[in-house]
Amino acid sequence: MKFKLLKPAFSGLLTTILLIGLSPNVPAATDNKALSAEVRQEVTRLLNDEKFMAPIIERGINNFIVRQQAEAEAAKQQARAAQMRNMRPVSADFDHIYGDPKAPVTLVEYSDFECPYCKRFHFSAKEFVDKNKGKVNWVYRHFPLSFHNPGAQKEAEASECAAEQGGNDSFWKYTNTLYMRTKAGGKGFPIAKLVPLAEEIGLDKNTFEKCLTSGKMAKRVAADLKNGSAAGITGTPGNILINNKTNKSLFLNGAVSLQKLNASLQQLSR
Repeated sequence: MKFKLLKPAFSGLLTTILLIGLSPNVPAATDNKALSAEVRQEVTRLLNDEKFMAPIIERGINNFIVRQQAEAEAAKQQARAAQMRNMRPVSADFDHIYGDPKAPVTLVEYSDFECPYCKRFHFSAKEFVDKNKGKVNWVYRHFPLSFHNPGAQKEAEASECAAEQGGNDSFWKYTNTLYMRTKAGGKGFPIAKLVPLAEEIGLDKNTFEKCLTSGKMAKRVAADLKNGSAAGITGTPGNILINNKTNKSLFLNGAVSLQKLNASLQQLSR
């Protein structure tokens, strides 16, 4: 049977042959040498046909790029997963927790009071917990970026002074109010107004001022910053969502939307 009679049915096969790298130098089969020679001749012709080869080469290049990107992303995810294991375990005695401390899922946020994205995300995170009562809680940790200092650093210390004096509720009240008032960007809230803000929410002015001016909370803020870096946080807000029962976790970088938070909660709760 002549190859030209088989050509329509062999078109896909020829493409496969080309893709696996058949060369015109491959020895012919011992049987049916005439057909083998005709196939070889056609393959050689197609190899020299730019119009035929161009889409095949392009497809091969695209497939290679996709595979390389997938492998790079997988390696990145593995490295990130290993880093996330360095994150300090959540402690009700040490951390600031919003929502049910016994919730099966925890959102750990490393944040900067002067970060505009953190300001936006803060209220999305609050709504996320409020709308998923009993399912998820939220832990706030400090990650003041150097280019937002001294404001971001002092604001973080101020929130810790609020917590020292008034406990978890005062921490969140101070934090929420500060995020509402700041314009962000490094100088969004005057350092001089940190003490009056504490007095406004019902804290003792003198006690708060003594705490803030002493710098005693700097170590606490530094501890959060160091641990966040060890856990792979490089920018803010840096978020890690953890299933406390399975220990599975997801890294959520940036000011992700409420929709994204809800989708991630469902994914992690499966």
